[in-house]
Amino acid sequence: MVAAVLPFPEISPEIFSVSLFGMEFALRWYALAYIVGILLGWLVARTALKRVRLWQDDQPPMQQSQLEDLLTWIILGVVLGGRLGFVLFYQPDYYLANPLEIPMIWQGGMSFHGGFLGVIAATWVWCHRNAVPKLPTADLLALATPAGIMLGRIANFINAELWGRPSEAPWAVVFPGQSALCDGLPCARHPSQLYEAGLEGLVLGLLLLWLAFAKGALRKPGLISGLFFAGYGVARFIVEFFRLADAQFITADNPYGHVMRVTDTLGITMGQVLSLPMILIGLILIAAGRRSWR
Repeated sequence: MVAAVLPFPEISPEIFSVSLFGMEFALRWYALAYIVGILLGWLVARTALKRVRLWQDDQPPMQQSQLEDLLTWIILGVVLGGRLGFVLFYQPDYYLANPLEIPMIWQGGMSFHGGFLGVIAATWVWCHRNAVPKLPTADLLALATPAGIMLGRIANFINAELWGRPSEAPWAVVFPGQSALCDGLPCARHPSQLYEAGLEGLVLGLLLLWLAFAKGALRKPGLISGLFFAGYGVARFIVEFFRLADAQFITADNPYGHVMRVTDTLGITMGQVLSLPMILIGLILIAAGRRSWR
């Protein structure tokens, strides 16, 4: 039985579509979230670079003209890392049997943690090639990222995907589609996408902006990026208690999709496993940067 819950908003995943040469082309909210998120991140980064007094010794890590070049590398890192992360972390057996489907990103399947790793790798190589300091560059990117996370999670909600576990909370939502049913009947679920948008995007983003622009945190290399990694890891770890695990981890005797189990109902999910290294990386970045703080 469905309790008094919030109705799912009737928003189409497609903003609009057009037919050209017998083919259908559509602009989806998820694609728009990526585009607007990248633009907002770019604006935040440009603003921070222009304010030279925000940086240690009044030296921004790069020139304005270099930011556009780095952005190209980041986009490639997000796409390649996100796809390979999904393949390796979530469905390795399937893609081992169907390797030709690995490049088919239009079918869906991107890992946020994989995208993170892709951005780290791409940024590291770019910084090395251009002799740009790595920790201040990491701080700049960390400052620019939360807006995109927030928009991406809102798009997940509009797409009615990555929903939460069944819930009787008054703000729970009945998501459309057969796969959102519980034992064949409609059931209310946590809108965990919005939890992530709020914690990983809005709250974390506002905190980092306040520290950077009001408290001079960019003068301490590694602090902003360390807080971002650790903050995202903690927020994602918490939200995973309300988010439904990916379908491939859920079985009749493991309904919560735990990959490490203590009891039938207690354990941790793959999302939590992947969040723990992010917390550790954040602490390492802060510790590494402290040597140059003054």
